[in-house]
Amino acid sequence: MSKLETNTIDNVSGSTTLTIGDSNASTISIPKNITLGASGTTITVPAGATITNNGTQTGFGGDNTPAFSAYFTSSQSIPTATWTKINFGNELFDTDNCFDSTTNMRFTPTVAGKYLLHGHVNYDGSNGGSYILCAIYKNGSQIFSNSYGSNNPCTLANSSNSAQFSIIVDANGSTDYFEVYGQHNSGSTRSVFVGNFYGSKIIT
Repeated sequence: MSKLETNTIDNVSGSTTLTIGDSNASTISIPKNITLGASGTTITVPAGATITNNGTQTGFGGDNTPAFSAYFTSSQSIPTATWTKINFGNELFDTDNCFDSTTNMRFTPTVAGKYLLHGHVNYDGSNGGSYILCAIYKNGSQIFSNSYGSNNPCTLANSSNSAQFSIIVDANGSTDYFEVYGQHNSGSTRSVFVGNFYGSKIIT
């Protein structure tokens, strides 16, 4: 086997195509780092070709992380007409340790981008009322809420009812954080007894 050592391989003057390997080369091995194309260059993979990745990709494509799923199994009392943060103290998963299920009960993503977030809470039906709400807060301020019921004619007595939201939000990847809050107008304290809060980064 012969060895070629050089600094530059270029196509001949008048040609726009440089071919490395031909019909005799089924595999071309590159043992160390290589840069394909300069800034602004288009690299084309022809039809019928296959790119197989057995390593780690960086700088293209994307991942749906950070991602998390939090929930609670014990009831939480919600006063009347008072926005109250829902305490999700359990996690199904938390890929990047971005959800605080111990102290602040909030999601603080460490990668900038857009995130799909979903929150859901179930209220008990022991007290009558006209509406229940579930809201997403960003950095301590409400950005979206969704309700079940209305002032007329819905009554939420004698059953359990749920409110939920789904929303795509922007996060700066450092200081932005997100929390779930609940509210109702039953006239007395109601309990939230089932709920979850989950989300992930989306590839844009």
